Amino acid sequence: MNVLKIKELATNRIKNGFPVLEELDFVNKDYLVEGDFVKLVDKHNKFVAYGYIGNERKTAGYVLSLDESDDLDYAFFDRRFRIARDKRTAFYADDKTTAFRFFNGDGDGIGGLTIDYYEGYYVFSWYSAGIYMHRDMIIKAFKVAVPDFKGIYEKCRYPDSPHKSRFVEGKMAEEPLVISENGIHYNVYLNEGWMTGLFLDQRNVRNKIMEEWGLGRTVLNAFSYTGAFSVAAAMGGAVKTVNVDVANRSKERTIEQFEVNGLDSDQHEIRVMDVFSYLDYAKKHKLQFDLIVLDPPTFARTKKRTFSVDKDYTELVKDAVQVLAPGGLIITSTNAWNVSRDDFFDSVNLAFEEMDVDAYLVDEFRLPEDFAVNKQHPESDYLKVFVLERAKS
Repeated sequence: MNVLKIKELATNRIKNGFPVLEELDFVNKDYLVEGDFVKLVDKHNKFVAYGYIGNERKTAGYVLSLDESDDLDYAFFDRRFRIARDKRTAFYADDKTTAFRFFNGDGDGIGGLTIDYYEGYYVFSWYSAGIYMHRDMIIKAFKVAVPDFKGIYEKCRYPDSPHKSRFVEGKMAEEPLVISENGIHYNVYLNEGWMTGLFLDQRNVRNKIMEEWGLGRTVLNAFSYTGAFSVAAAMGGAVKTVNVDVANRSKERTIEQFEVNGLDSDQHEIRVMDVFSYLDYAKKHKLQFDLIVLDPPTFARTKKRTFSVDKDYTELVKDAVQVLAPGGLIITSTNAWNVSRDDFFDSVNLAFEEMDVDAYLVDEFRLPEDFAVNKQHPESDYLKVFVLERAKS
């Protein structure tokens, strides 16, 4: 194992529980080798931590342990997986929800790796070539800790990866696989690119829509993907949903989600088009919605425009407010790790201020309970959701 000396500021951060390694942390970054397990020492050559080198966005790697007696072998990872499973006992016992995050990166002690559970199947997501170099040992450890898996899939989310998605071992899942979430059914596809068709981190928001916010409302689901928010609204008694997404496949997938729940997709509108173009259309036709969901990708490019959350979210909300009925709710959401909670709220609030429209904060959501986060690493708590009610006058 390589021994790497780190600077004093990095030493203090790591001892306080910060899990991320950056190039500037090292006295000599020329010794960083992708995939290496490393022993980190301070300027006096005293032990600080064990970690690994893995290039991910601005990250050079992650801390794995502050205990010098640890060995970074399969038994180490086995322990991490057993602890993660114990934390999620309530999720395994809930027959109304059969999909959740089993392991959440540095929140569960291994940065750069997440594992999602879908009805007995586990989907590994690897975020750097460095962590992927240890996949065989990590999967071996997982199988010891979780021997009752039906099947394992993996997704490689780093540049120049050998594949985006593939089946690893066990039994292959049905395509689509039907899972449950708070009693609602959703189709998921475990081996189609990086996504499965359902964002598990929005579970609590969908539940609130179903239980409280859907009844009697007309819903606009912008950037609708596979229509999960709309299905939740319809199951909660929404009069109509309008689903807008620029991806061609979104229509087929949204129809599936309605129909797997016994809902007539013909009673709902599904449009394959740019969201901003649809909002222009809605304004011209004086359409109004009682509930609007805005959950755009962090960055998107279409033939007509480029969108990024940090630069364009305020304008998006301004457009949406113009078709939001008095007393209506707007759900504003982002998963941009580089946009803080306060900055995101300011961008939403600015839209109402510039439109001279009064609104009240009704609710706020962060990551659900299964998405464990490291409190010393705020950026890992990436999901920000604000729900506002437009004043009735």
